[in-house]
Amino acid sequence: MKSKLSDICFYRKEKIAVAELDRENYISTENMLPDKNGVTIATSLPTTIQTQKYAKGDILVSNIRPYFKKIWFADKNGGCSNDVLVFKTKNRIDPRYLYYILADDSFFDYSMATAKGTKMPRGDKKALMEYEVPDYDLNEQNKIAGVLSPIDDKIQLNNKINKNLQSQALAIYIHMIVKKADESWHTGLLSDIASITMGQSPKGDSYNENGIGTVFFQGRAEFSFRFPSRKLYTTEPKRIAKTNDILMSVRAPVGDLNVAYEDCCIGRGLSAIHSKDNHQSFVLYTMFVLRRQLDVFNGEGTVFGSINRDALNSIPISIPPRKVMDKFESIVAPMDAIIRFKYEENCRLQAMRDSLLPRLMSGELDISALNI
Repeated sequence: MKSKLSDICFYRKEKIAVAELDRENYISTENMLPDKNGVTIATSLPTTIQTQKYAKGDILVSNIRPYFKKIWFADKNGGCSNDVLVFKTKNRIDPRYLYYILADDSFFDYSMATAKGTKMPRGDKKALMEYEVPDYDLNEQNKIAGVLSPIDDKIQLNNKINKNLQSQALAIYIHMIVKKADESWHTGLLSDIASITMGQSPKGDSYNENGIGTVFFQGRAEFSFRFPSRKLYTTEPKRIAKTNDILMSVRAPVGDLNVAYEDCCIGRGLSAIHSKDNHQSFVLYTMFVLRRQLDVFNGEGTVFGSINRDALNSIPISIPPRKVMDKFESIVAPMDAIIRFKYEENCRLQAMRDSLLPRLMSGELDISALNI
């Protein structure tokens, strides 16, 4: 049997004072990560007095461009922007089960099919509540969640390991490079240690979502924790970033960073930064430290902040002796390799979860005999 989404949940409508929020518990479409990867820390808070409230156990879904599949199971209380939908379960509904209903690719496909607008499609809140869902009792809901939750728990554990590794690597950089810099070190420019490629967008009619051609990233919209999520491809690539190149947003917010998992085409919203002498980890953490310095470019220009190639090349930096860079690279490059390995493991786990999810929801996989 089938029922409607409105039979198992509703939209939370309460408000919360912005004064009660911080960057850790404020959620907007900007700090929700694509492909069901949760959330990250917000860059800023809203300027309004109040905003939408959410509570622990609610499910938050970005309502702008549903094809990015931005969803989060709230593990704390907080507030979010009006472009984020907050779903709260009704009685006798397992919140984890509701999360998997909404995390199913078929829900995002339905959201896109009923969305309003073309350039920036927005989910139709009324239509979403008409979405058909399986009619499972609480015991069956618990079993479905019990199958899928351990996979997500492992993904989240890998994410925590990766964030911890990056934090440790950054601390090593600050200790070895920032704090130990002295007058004997060379004062130079970013262009002395890195080659910079500015993106150029291919023709719009060359884009596709079917995996034909070269992976294409227009800007930071596809950025996640370390590697961007594939959404678009192009058959006419213009500018290429090589595997492990640093991808940097050159339009507001200027300075956001990711790393190219593979060779990819970059559009005009990005630049690719490549070490000139095989110190790619050193250059990456140099860019992390330069993030505050790059903030000066946010808000400059006629409408949005931006940075051009000359300005990026001309950023002043302190360059340590070669032996210091070699030592840093020998310590941190293996840590970055583990981050890549954990990311690849998560890709496999996500594929497994996304294969199991629709089969469990449809009843193709029998859960009656499971003892969870």
